[in-house]
Order: sequence, then C-alpha cells, then structure tokens
Amino acid sequence: MSLPLQGLSAVVTGAGRGLGRAEALELARLGAAVVVNDFGQPGRDGSGEASAGPAEEVAAEIRASGGTALAHSGDVSDFDQARTLVDSAVEAFGRLDILVNNAGILRDRMVFSMAEEEWDSVLRVHLKGHFNTTRFAAAHWRERFKRAGEPVFGRIVNTSSEAFLAGSAGQPNYAAAKGGIVGLTTSTALALGRYGVTANAICPRARTRMTEDVFAGVEQPSGSGLDPLAPEHVAPLVGYLASPAAAHVNGQLLVVHGGMVAVVERPRVAAKFDSKQDAFSYDELEAVLGPYYADRPAGETFAAAEVLGLKRGRETPRTELGLKRG
Repeated sequence: MSLPLQGLSAVVTGAGRGLGRAEALELARLGAAVVVNDFGQPGRDGSGEASAGPAEEVAAEIRASGGTALAHSGDVSDFDQARTLVDSAVEAFGRLDILVNNAGILRDRMVFSMAEEEWDSVLRVHLKGHFNTTRFAAAHWRERFKRAGEPVFGRIVNTSSEAFLAGSAGQPNYAAAKGGIVGLTTSTALALGRYGVTANAICPRARTRMTEDVFAGVEQPSGSGLDPLAPEHVAPLVGYLASPAAAHVNGQLLVVHGGMVAVVERPRVAAKFDSKQDAFSYDELEAVLGPYYADRPAGETFAAAEVLGLKRGRETPRTELGLKRG
C-alpha cells in the first residue's frame, strides 16, 4: 500500500529535538525523504556551541526505521545557509516538495526590560529564519512551474504560537515574531497558490525543551497514556497539511494540541463608522468611538485569550476564562 508522502521530499527545520523531531519522524513514516535540519545549540535561548549531533541522531533514527534521511546542521537565520539547506534537498532527492519551518529560540523578558539583542535574536531566528527557507523553496517551485508549464506540488507548514493569538506579556519578541510568521504565511499562500503551492501555519502546544518551565506544573499521565502535551499530537497535522489531500487548505491558521485541532477564523470587522464630513475631527471620533469602547467588555483587546482554554472534547466558555461575552 502506497503512503501519502511516498516519492516526496521534505525539509524540517529545528528537527533535532521536540516538535521538529516528531514532525520529521512523522513525515518519514508517511513516506517522505527528509532533510533533518538543526543548528544544534544546547540552550533554548540559542546559546552554546552549535553541533551536528541532534540532526544526525534524528536522521539516523529515520534510516534505522527504513526511511530516507540526511542531516543538515546549518543556521536557518543565515540567508546563505538557508540556501544550502534547500539546495541539499534538491541535490539529494531531485526536488523539494515540503518545507516545515520549526526552528526557534526563546529570550523572554518584559518589554520594559528587554535588550535590543534579545529582540533581534528572536526575530532573526523565528521570522527571518522562516523567510529565508521560504524564499529559496519558493524560487525552486516557481522555476519548476516555469519548466513544466503547469502547477507543481509544494507545501509549506509554518510554526506560529498561541503567544501571538492570546498575547504573552513576557514575550514581546516571541509574540511579534510569531505574528509576523502568520503574515508571512498568508502572503506566501496568495503568492504561490498559482504555482500549486500551499502555505499554512500552526499554533502547537507541546512539552519541549523550549516550554519545559511553562508546563512544569502540568503532570504527565501515569501508565501508558500519551501525554496531552506530547509533540506526537502535533505531528499528524503537519503530515496532513504536507500531503496531496490538503491541496484545498491554503493560507490557514490552526491550533493543535492534545488530540484537538481548532481552525482559527480570520479577523472580522466589528464596527464601522463614517465621518459626516470630508474627514474625521477629534470631536467626531470621540463621539463615535468613545461610546463604542465604553460598552465593550473591560480588558478586552485584539488578543484572543480564549484559545488558551481549548481542550479536547469541549470548548471552554469565555466566562471561565474571566472574559465577558461581547
């Protein structure tokens, strides 16, 4: 029986540990040949000496299970190293079909205490790293399209975060990067759709090296039950979005964890006001916006904190999250 990704090749960044590792293993299980990328620094903040070890170990694990994989230990935040990553897949497997962007670091700090380098480094690895690999994969698919004269197969799965959706007070750099990734994803989806390429973003929740302190108080189930925060809950969605079956899914944002997938609705216009003159004056704006916001729930912002209460089998009401219905 053929596998859904048989004959396809994939690049997974940040795949030496955690979510990326689970995603690389899942793509390989579904039949894809995988380039396992990881810069290999031991610190979740991007500190320590880079190492080829993590990527090599996961690639070896895939090969031991009968799959096809090679390791790449380049830094995706470096434009040229991202180019060599994409080139390595094309050279080894003849083409690139799937790109999963997962690499990232954390340098948490309140906005009033954050150093410039803490901001720059997180934006560089997450947002620029996503752009770098996407840029070269997109060029590869566009060139294939021009040669073939018809749409080709291409899939991008990007990694955003609930920190962007809900607003994370101690992570202004991380939340901004993850929000930027959603913008990059929707732009890419529109730009590459005509070539046969889809781009989607996921907001995963998992117990990994990056989140070990966040979920330190969440106990794992005893016995053989799968941890609700296991990365293995996320990987199947990545496999689906990377498959031919998801050809009609493009430019979407999905939350995934613990046996649950939630499709996030696009922003909608909540209210619209027109000036009675050629242009708004201060007084007219105060007259229309003042009453509108006075009637809105206290503390409500554009952030969607209710996503943090989503659980398998039920939706947590807004009232349970301390939010009023508006």
